[in-house]
Amino acid sequence: MKLYTIGQINKMARPDFLELLGSIFEHSPWVAERAYPYGPFKDRFYLHRTMLEAVYLAHREEQLALIRAHPDLAGRLQMSEASVQEQKGAGLSDLSPEEFTEFTVCNTEYTRKFGFPFIMAVKGSSKDRILEAMKQRLHNDYEAEIRQALLEIAKISQFRIEDIIGSGEDEGMNKPSNKRTLYYGKGDVLVYRTYVSPLKVEPIAESTYTGTDNVIFALNIKIAVSGDAFLPSFTAADNSMIVATDSMKNFILQQAASFEGCTVEGFLLFIATKFLDTYAHMNGIDLTAERLPFDPMKVPSADGTLEESGLVFRRSHNESGVFTVKVERSVDGEGIELVKQSAVISNLQLIKVSGSSFANFIRDEYTTLPESFNRPLFIYLDIGWSYANALDAETGENNRYVAPEQISDITHTVFHQESSESIQSLIYKIGLRILERFPQLGIIWFESNNRTWETVVDAIAGSKGQVYTEPRPPYGFQGFSMTQEDLVEAKKIRTLE
Repeated sequence: MKLYTIGQINKMARPDFLELLGSIFEHSPWVAERAYPYGPFKDRFYLHRTMLEAVYLAHREEQLALIRAHPDLAGRLQMSEASVQEQKGAGLSDLSPEEFTEFTVCNTEYTRKFGFPFIMAVKGSSKDRILEAMKQRLHNDYEAEIRQALLEIAKISQFRIEDIIGSGEDEGMNKPSNKRTLYYGKGDVLVYRTYVSPLKVEPIAESTYTGTDNVIFALNIKIAVSGDAFLPSFTAADNSMIVATDSMKNFILQQAASFEGCTVEGFLLFIATKFLDTYAHMNGIDLTAERLPFDPMKVPSADGTLEESGLVFRRSHNESGVFTVKVERSVDGEGIELVKQSAVISNLQLIKVSGSSFANFIRDEYTTLPESFNRPLFIYLDIGWSYANALDAETGENNRYVAPEQISDITHTVFHQESSESIQSLIYKIGLRILERFPQLGIIWFESNNRTWETVVDAIAGSKGQVYTEPRPPYGFQGFSMTQEDLVEAKKIRTLE
């Protein structure tokens, strides 16, 4: 089949445009007809979104007519040439008599229940997976199946457009940065779950932390959902596909009772998967959670020593991790992909009263800052990390999980051990130590903020102390990221030295 460029599509007169693209949506050329006036199109992605918008803005009867225009899978009804090829590729044209009978029975039962044929984007699928999906969807309600049918039609039409329009250079606008931003969600969802499975981590030299009993598993969660099906809520005030954000909050709270893991990332992935399994028209879920720390209180034991109560905890104001997980449906719609995972310790505040310096920088007519060779150093520090294999963050198994408490303890230790010539040098050394301790990490990153105190009295008789005050804004800051390659290079340099 000849591939057209988006430039060629944009130059087409209406009759040629409809002749080429009128069959994208099965026996429904009205979709292409309504999209045509919105050209020229930046890329095939924008063309497809415009056609989908026409579908989502259509009256319910028009949507049902579009759904009913599709043939029964493995049936003998008239179908477009595209449908013939798609079903053939999935093996539906070569069924045994027994398989054909089973498909016919399911098709009949489905059509009797819903009043329209079962629709599934079968490209890249198999007859067994298709039959299993049909059996499962027979249990859905009417509205859920209309949403699912429209979602499947969106996938089918995307495949068909890709078979007609290439992704040549004149489609240069088809980049993530130019895609429409479309999401909505709920913030400050507070979840307090008790007695989650304990987390155990591998000990490291810089930290006494070896895990937590997870008696209190407290999170502040933000969720954002995305999908083409939500477009009409923005463009036409059509809320028929909207899941209320209050329902999202209740969903998270109810599902928290079923979580059997031990990490925050595992909980977020669990919730995201549940959302996509429940709401077929959602394409992506973006979840962020701050862990709210609670410290166990110590009480006298029978022998007079102090031991952890196990019942009484105190809300801590220490630094805590902020964790992010983003999942999307796979291109074939059959699976779920983890596309982003990260963890961050925010606002780690570190003060070292001596052992830091800052000198040998450029001095010119703009320079007023004196050189310093043994100064206090006070910094605010954010540290983030992600795994080479994002699933290492999910289960806490095989000693692959990296706890924020250990990252924090490594930072404190290096700050104590190293005499730093600059903040840049300090965060580099911290990064090397973290990468060395955790080879499973793919990347770490830092953002630091210099809050070093200003000297008021630099000498006190009979004391090595001084007097300082808070610095005045503006404040200097530094940003840096590192990978395992930086550790390899540092080791090479050490060997040469």
